[in-house]
Amino acid sequence: AAAEPPLRWEPRCRQQLRHLQDGAGIAARLPPRLEGRWVSTGCEVRPGPEFLTRSYLFYANRLFKAYQFYYWDPSCRDPSYSLVIKGKLRLRQASWITRGATEADYHLHKVGIVFHSQKAMQEVASWINQTSGEGCSGFLPPGRTWAPGALYELLSAKTERDCTAALGFAMHELSLVRVERHYQPLLQPQQSGSQLVEELYLGDIHTEWVERLHYRPTGYQQPMQSAVHHVHPCPACGIIYRADEHHPPILPARAQLPMQLSGSWVSTHCEVRPAVLFLTRYFIFHGNNHTWEGFYYHYSDPLCKQPTFTIYASGHYTQGIPSSKVRGGTELAFKVTQARVTPMDQVTVMMLNSSEPGSCGLTSSWSAGVEQDITPTNGCLALGIKLPHTEYELFKTEQDTRAQSLLYIGERPTDGSSPDSPDKRPTSYQAPLVQCAGASEEFSNYVSLKYLGEKDASGNEALKPLPVAFLLFIALLFLRWD
Repeated sequence: AAAEPPLRWEPRCRQQLRHLQDGAGIAARLPPRLEGRWVSTGCEVRPGPEFLTRSYLFYANRLFKAYQFYYWDPSCRDPSYSLVIKGKLRLRQASWITRGATEADYHLHKVGIVFHSQKAMQEVASWINQTSGEGCSGFLPPGRTWAPGALYELLSAKTERDCTAALGFAMHELSLVRVERHYQPLLQPQQSGSQLVEELYLGDIHTEWVERLHYRPTGYQQPMQSAVHHVHPCPACGIIYRADEHHPPILPARAQLPMQLSGSWVSTHCEVRPAVLFLTRYFIFHGNNHTWEGFYYHYSDPLCKQPTFTIYASGHYTQGIPSSKVRGGTELAFKVTQARVTPMDQVTVMMLNSSEPGSCGLTSSWSAGVEQDITPTNGCLALGIKLPHTEYELFKTEQDTRAQSLLYIGERPTDGSSPDSPDKRPTSYQAPLVQCAGASEEFSNYVSLKYLGEKDASGNEALKPLPVAFLLFIALLFLRWD
């Protein structure tokens, strides 16, 4: 178990980080059970940006039927078109790249599209006519008028026709699968006990449009939830569950929240990034002087129980302006001026001690659990940290159904680079952080989260983490389809 964080932390922040370090009560079966329907719990944002909701049904005979509903707006209230996708999925072995995931093969039988306006029909038809081969050039003749409810075939395995590429469509998300189960306390004061929540994590979508057609996922998208066992309340779940390609879900209107960054924010889950990084995040924003502090706790396992290294970073940020590209988002620039690193296992210690002299702290001086300032060496080459540097970010805040404030920070580039120029600014978001302290409760003094090594029943250290550098190297080899 993790050591008790210092008492000067705001109690809710400390409690949430302890909860995540203790595994958050999560169980994950290998291989997972997929049978049943899984739905989005709200409007999702994909790189581009694309706004969508999803409803996937998996049958016991390995067949599946998936709906993807696309929208013009970030509230998922103005439908553009719907896809209905049919195929077969075969679960394979546990992934040796992304721990905790199962690899799968899928085969598409049919993909159909239903347009929800003349505008959508003309736009998609022009994409297909411009970018597709001979077999798709006449997909929709110019001037064809929109017919409500008409289903047009984009892909057919029988006729070997495939006109999906123009939409940036691929189902490679099905090649990486994880199902998590945990129990949610009942909300009503008069009720005791808890209810089961099941979440389906599918492979991530590449942040570069041109790469998504052949990218092999190593991270996850925001999870879908079981239509039967989902978080309550979930106003969107029932609406999406009842929808089909002819009746796309129209989600309830939500008030736009002003960007209020001040305070402390913490991860809600153990997060997985492409290139096989597991981490939790904790941020403190000081609105009075526009400075920030961030704690990145890295682990070698999908439950965030086996720490590898911790990064503390700080700097300042600009006043936000509304994003012209991603409606509902706010554009900011973050300057990172200082950083400190604490290696938490011997593998990371060895890697840092063997790094090039002068490239990461004091040469050959690293030891487990001891923090070192990497600002004098302008960062740490071995961990890909450059100082000082500026990141061009996308933020948004929302309230969940329990009236908790959520902070969404831009998705990191899939290739592992930094959004260090305006043209690399994200167009989609990472998993949300939850506010655990308001502006008046924030702490400016730096605190370090200590860990104790995990032991198994015999007293030996449990499950040695794989070398970080080795994991990154292997992951980069597999970023493309063979």
